[in-house]
Amino acid sequence: MPQDATTTHGASTTPLHLARWTVNSGSNARSRGAVIIDAGDHHWQASADGIGAIDALYRAVDQAISEVLDGHPRLLAYDIHALGEGTDTIGVVTVRIAPPMVVGERGLGEYDGEARGPNIIAASIEAYIVALNRMLAEEQWSGAPAEAAKAGTRARPKSAVTPGDARDQRAQLDKDAAGIDTVDWFEQ
Repeated sequence: MPQDATTTHGASTTPLHLARWTVNSGSNARSRGAVIIDAGDHHWQASADGIGAIDALYRAVDQAISEVLDGHPRLLAYDIHALGEGTDTIGVVTVRIAPPMVVGERGLGEYDGEARGPNIIAASIEAYIVALNRMLAEEQWSGAPAEAAKAGTRARPKSAVTPGDARDQRAQLDKDAAGIDTVDWFEQ
């Protein structure tokens, strides 16, 4: 079995991998998140607005993989727990999701994800990806990322990114955030 495959109940699928993410958030503006998610030789990218940083990132993930799931997962629970005292302590984020509301086996089940780290936003999106991978590892989802990559319009072949291309790709991914200069914003 390939090294990047996940197996549950005899099913095999290439897991989703969060390649990159970014989020802009502030007190006087809606939050905006952008993600690039890899699976096998393809990736999906999207950006989305949200009520806060985590909401914006979860919406971006949902939009990016909507072809894979034929809809959006349902967030059933979200919990943050600090493992110690102080603002620099490790936090544990736990999420529980359900598949999109569809008829049949793909619409059933609940899946947990957990991640920990000092950055709650990073742990939150990692926990969400863990839960999605647990769902996609089920037999009824076998091959969903590969099928979406073949049939979808969002999937793109992965390619190497040079440092000079990174800024252009960020602007292409999230055109609304391309011109944001936070230093100028704070000096206003």
